[in-house]
Amino acid sequence: MNFDRMYGLFLRHFYLIKGSLPRVLDLIYWPSIQIILWGFISKFFTSYSDYYNNTVGIILTCAILYDFLFRSSISFNMLFLEEIWSRNFTNLFITPLKINEIIISLIATALIRTLIGLIPAIILTSPLFGVSILKLGFPLMLLFLSLYIFGITLGLLVSSGLLRYGPSFENIAWSSLFLLAPLGCIYYPIEILPNFFQVIAKGLPLVYIFDEARNILINGTINYQNLIFAYMLNLIYLVFGITMFYLCYSKAKEKGTLMNMGE
Repeated sequence: MNFDRMYGLFLRHFYLIKGSLPRVLDLIYWPSIQIILWGFISKFFTSYSDYYNNTVGIILTCAILYDFLFRSSISFNMLFLEEIWSRNFTNLFITPLKINEIIISLIATALIRTLIGLIPAIILTSPLFGVSILKLGFPLMLLFLSLYIFGITLGLLVSSGLLRYGPSFENIAWSSLFLLAPLGCIYYPIEILPNFFQVIAKGLPLVYIFDEARNILINGTINYQNLIFAYMLNLIYLVFGITMFYLCYSKAKEKGTLMNMGE
């Protein structure tokens, strides 16, 4: 073994990390988010150990709902990224396809991808853990639809970043939902968060969606006010996401960066 050769390769990767702030932030980001999320979960169960009468059922149900949200967003982004990776991005935008047609087709395809991944998970929870998310009944469809709208909105915002900044924005596609996980109050009520975080969290539809999911499972009742408020926020974010997509497309077209996308 030659030490100089190994040291040379080490220096190459060391300077790549040292000279790139996004790489450094990426290394810091994931452990920090994991610690924050599980810190809040641990704090909740330590303070309210008797809050749930069916802990496994509630945790698994919330996990499935969150996975549906995650896959909705990622599926939309992946369809966009695959066009970049296959160097088909330029061809996509010189076809007669309109922007709204591209968005609608990606939304429909993302739903199929999401369901393919989610349905087996839902089926497995019943024989393995005795938990069926279908016990939520009709409100489950309302929760899924609300989560899907928010997931697609995140997908639109990330895709807007890809249009504007290119593949360098790719890491955001994977990290955006993990950033929102602690603030979304997926496994615990909003009261667990510090006051500053509570103010931010109340602006997210996730808080009201998951609070209502837990409310249905624990109390067997439906608070439609939570669902309505979540849909109102979703509508605002969706309009913002579509607007950003159009603006970033126009900016990329103006600067000519679409031609280099995928290179």
